[in-house]
Amino acid sequence: MNDQISQMVPDPWQSLFHLLTIPLAWIPDMQQALIGFVLSPTTGWLAGIYYFLLLFPALLWIGAVWCTHLTLYTLPFRSGRIELLKTLLLAWWDMAFSIWMYWVGLARFVMVVSGWFFTLGRLALKLFAETMKQLVILPFKMTGQMTQSYFQPGVPWIAFLLLIFWGLLEATIFTYTLMPTITEVLAGITGSEASLMTGSILYVFLFLLILGSFACIQVLADAIKNREYRYLVQMLLVEVFVMVFEVMFLYRELVDAITPWIAQQTGEQFKLGIGFTLSLATFSWVGVRGMTWFLFGQYGTPPLRSFISRRPMYQAATEEETSRRTATAPVVWWRAPLDDFKREVGWLHEKTSELMEYLMLPVLHVVAAFLNFAMILVTGKPVFTIPFKSLKDVVNAREHLPAIRWETKKVAS
Repeated sequence: MNDQISQMVPDPWQSLFHLLTIPLAWIPDMQQALIGFVLSPTTGWLAGIYYFLLLFPALLWIGAVWCTHLTLYTLPFRSGRIELLKTLLLAWWDMAFSIWMYWVGLARFVMVVSGWFFTLGRLALKLFAETMKQLVILPFKMTGQMTQSYFQPGVPWIAFLLLIFWGLLEATIFTYTLMPTITEVLAGITGSEASLMTGSILYVFLFLLILGSFACIQVLADAIKNREYRYLVQMLLVEVFVMVFEVMFLYRELVDAITPWIAQQTGEQFKLGIGFTLSLATFSWVGVRGMTWFLFGQYGTPPLRSFISRRPMYQAATEEETSRRTATAPVVWWRAPLDDFKREVGWLHEKTSELMEYLMLPVLHVVAAFLNFAMILVTGKPVFTIPFKSLKDVVNAREHLPAIRWETKKVAS
C-alpha cells in the first residue's frame, strides 16, 4: 500500500514523503496481520467466537492507532497541546474500558437470553407435566364430579331421558297396532290407499299424546299437593277423559292385537266381549301409567314442561347458596399454568427494551470509543462519555454534537 501511494507522489517529493510516513509505515502491516488473525479460516463455533469477541475490538484498535498517529501529526499546528495529549491518553483509557464493556455486555446478553429460554422451557415442562397428571386423574375426577352432581339438587336428566324414551317406545307400539285401522279408515274416506307419510304423522301424533298424558297426571298431582280444590274436580274430569280416549283408541287396539296370541297359548278359540276388553284395557292403562309415573314420570315431567314453556323449574337460588356453590366450584386445572404463562409473557414484553439495550450497548461502546478518537482528530475533544448506562445516554450525547465547534486561536492585535 505504501508503494502504491508513494508512486502517486512526484519524484522531487519522494524523500520528504518517506521521511514523513516512517511513523505510519508499520500500521498497514499490523492492520493486515490483525484482520487476518480475526478472519482466519476457521469453521464452526470457533469462527463465531472470533467474530463476536475479536472483530469489533480489532477494528477499534486499528481506528485508534490511525487516529492517534494522525493527531500527533497535527500537534504542531494546534493550541493547547498539553490538554490535547491528556485527552488522547484518556481516549485510550476509554478504548480499553469500552472493549471490556463490550465483552461484559455480550456475556450479560447471553446470560439473559439463556435465562429466558430456561424460563420458557421450565414453563413448557410444567404445563406438560400438569397435562399428563390431569390425563391420569381425569377418569377419577369425572367419576367424582358426576357422582357429586348427581346427588345434588338439579335437573333430573335421567328421568327426563327415560320419559322421552318411554314416549317414543309407546308411540312405536301404538303406531304398529293402529296402522291397519287408520289405513282402512282413510281408504274408506278418500277412496285410495294411505300415503307413506301416514305412519310418520301418526307416530308424531301419538308421541305428543303420550307426553300430554304424563303432563295431565302432573297437573293433577300438583293440584292435590297444593290443595287447589277449585281445579281438582276439573283436572279429575280431564284425566278421566284422557283415560277414556287412550283406553278406547290405544289400549283397546293393543288388547285386540294380543287376543289371538292368548288363544294360541291356551289352545282354545274364544272371543273377548266388549266389556271385558275395555276393562282389560283400562287396567293396562292404569298399571302402565302407575308404574311409569312412580318410577320416572313424576321426576321427568316437570323438566319437560319447563323445557317446552322455557320457564325455570325451580326458584332462583339465594345469595348464600350461590356463594357456596361458587366457593365449592372445581378449579380448572389449566388455569393456573395459563396465568403463569400470561405473567411470563408480560414480563418478557416489559424486558424487551432491556434486551435491546443489552444487545446494542456493547457495540455502541466500541463505536463511541472510535468516534471519540475521530472527534479528537477533528475537533480536539471527545463527544461521548463512556460507559453508557442506557440508550438514553447515547441519544443525549448525540444531541450535543451540533454544539461542537472548532476552537480557533485568538491572535493578539
